[in-house]
Amino acid sequence: MTDSSAPHHAADSPAHAAVHHTLLRTRPRRGSPETDAFLRAVIKTGASDLHVRAGCSPRVRIDGTLRRVEREPLPVAEFEARVLGLLDDTEQQKLVSQGSVDIAYDLDAECRFRINIFRQDSGLSVAARLVPRTIPSFDSLRLPPVLRRIADAQRGLILVAGVTGSGKSTTMAAMLDHINETRAEHILTIEDPIEFLFTEKKCVINQREVHINVPDFPTALRAMVREDPDVVLIGEMRDAETFRAALQAAETGHLVFGTVHAARSAQAIGRILGLFPEEEQDAVRQSLAFNLQAIICQQLLKSRNPEIRRVPACEVLIATPIIRKLILEDRDTEISEVIEAGDAGMIGWTEALYHLCKQGLVDEEAACEVAPSAEALRMRLAGIQSSTRGIVG
Repeated sequence: MTDSSAPHHAADSPAHAAVHHTLLRTRPRRGSPETDAFLRAVIKTGASDLHVRAGCSPRVRIDGTLRRVEREPLPVAEFEARVLGLLDDTEQQKLVSQGSVDIAYDLDAECRFRINIFRQDSGLSVAARLVPRTIPSFDSLRLPPVLRRIADAQRGLILVAGVTGSGKSTTMAAMLDHINETRAEHILTIEDPIEFLFTEKKCVINQREVHINVPDFPTALRAMVREDPDVVLIGEMRDAETFRAALQAAETGHLVFGTVHAARSAQAIGRILGLFPEEEQDAVRQSLAFNLQAIICQQLLKSRNPEIRRVPACEVLIATPIIRKLILEDRDTEISEVIEAGDAGMIGWTEALYHLCKQGLVDEEAACEVAPSAEALRMRLAGIQSSTRGIVG
């Protein structure tokens, strides 16, 4: 006769336990009811970010400004115990060995947080970024319409650039969701951690979180070519290996999205090339010239409209023949001039700020403070359009 206890033994086997553990770790973890309640209170303030460190009161970032939360700090030992309680053993080891660790934190069906936990002189600190559950549309984000056309590309490399907190991930999510709504393709994301969770519409969507669904970026990037994606999102491009894989994917007919920390398009190109040793830079420059589709550089500005917290100003580079020529010939300093001319739907910083001011969304003085040339912006607002000389040769 069959031993009725056999299924229980099988379920408790080491192999089954390992698989079960892996499945449990495919979703971001949650913490204590106290942590959940605190994060819900943070959301109600309208904050985009939360900063907490051992022995200090929390601070939240609202409309770009840090504000203190009137709340007594937890004792250091209790605070650090709660923070470490968010991490599994592997993540705790990474925090010890590398000094910081990134995780995603689910808060019911309301929203999620991207959290960086790091060591600093007086103990542990936490920086948490709110990631809404719903992916905003182009219109709700007030992004320029040309981004829809850029997202319609079938292959190549699209970069979204900006400083930390400039909304790069949100803009990229809106572009991917546009593809999800309009094309029947396979979207693959490789992120650390996963930020926006996509709901499948026309596309098949697979999202892989580094350290949870795959050990590291190199492993995920090697596996990518066997997973038959049409569109690939590679989180932040932090090193030469990641960017090399992105270029190879673009060269083989994929549409690749990635983010880079840079304030302007020409700077983004320089930042990318700087990842590689000098002897490789010419080859990378050539690959970039042939495979780049667009660079969207973004900055968030405080809105004058009380119903809109912040609005994006976007410099948009589109890889026209003249842009490709400038990249190939190492004439990056001339790129901004071509963008400002506005050919093929490109948008320069001056023009982006001009339209935000004319729409009544941004104060003129605030726009002039961030403009590459305050004088050029004031002239544009006065109705004087400066001429842009042509690129020769």
